[in-house]
Amino acid sequence: MMKNILALVIVMWFSALRVEAGTAMDYRGIDYTKADSLKVVQLLSKANRELSTGKLVIYFARQLRNLPYVAKTLERNKRERLVINLRQLDCTTYVENVIALVMCAKAKMTRFQDFCQTLQAIRYHNGTVDYVTRKHYFTDWIDANSENGYVTEISEPTPPFSAIQQLQLDYMSTHVDFYPMLKNRADRVSRIKIIEKSLSNRVCRYIPKSEIKNTKLLRKVIHDGDIIAIVTNKKGLDTSHLGIAIWHADGLHMLNASQVRKKVVEEPMTLRQYMGQHPSQLGIRIVRVHHHLYKKADTDRN
Repeated sequence: MMKNILALVIVMWFSALRVEAGTAMDYRGIDYTKADSLKVVQLLSKANRELSTGKLVIYFARQLRNLPYVAKTLERNKRERLVINLRQLDCTTYVENVIALVMCAKAKMTRFQDFCQTLQAIRYHNGTVDYVTRKHYFTDWIDANSENGYVTEISEPTPPFSAIQQLQLDYMSTHVDFYPMLKNRADRVSRIKIIEKSLSNRVCRYIPKSEIKNTKLLRKVIHDGDIIAIVTNKKGLDTSHLGIAIWHADGLHMLNASQVRKKVVEEPMTLRQYMGQHPSQLGIRIVRVHHHLYKKADTDRN
């Protein structure tokens, strides 16, 4: 009974989200193909909703393996649109699509419309489709989706979370040429700068890559299905890559949309080996998809 009420609550809450073309889902405001909608419905129809959240994350993450890695799939339109693309993925859209599938499955929602509204809520502040309201920096993504009750960042115990990153974010505003929708748009750049300033000077705890070992402690701290955010020393950025944690017998591995391998893979190397090949990668932040995904919506309803 409570599950049915919870599912009804979240459907009503998502339907109230602002969509670019109006209060109801209008597919003219969405960039997708028929293949995308069919794949979403197929994936949601086949999923075992009784799996734990972590196992569902792994299930959907593996269903998307071998899809080609393609960068900047969200940057191809002249104006911001909700992009649904399950044919080509980068590291961020891979993680977002997996989480949206998990959230829909947990709420027993199988319609393409449900998926679109869920992904929109994950990707944009207040569900408002606008370039600046997209959660570009992953710290911003974590903050907003934590507030919505979708995820929780894990940052203790110490060890293994023994390293500290003090954020100084300005990469987007100082590399405008890398972002097509910021070129010749001083108004957007100024709004991005406000976001960067609001996130800067924050202190984030992370696990240094030297401590990513196959230990009982790390296996207790990091769960299968957790989001791995790789901390970078690249000036102006917080993280440089995302993936999904999966433990093998030899240690921690990562499911990810790999630019190197040009597709979504379950990385054969351990994460420690993988990060050893990338000097700019300092360590990892861990984000867990919430076991009670709709706590906020349920509270708001009451």
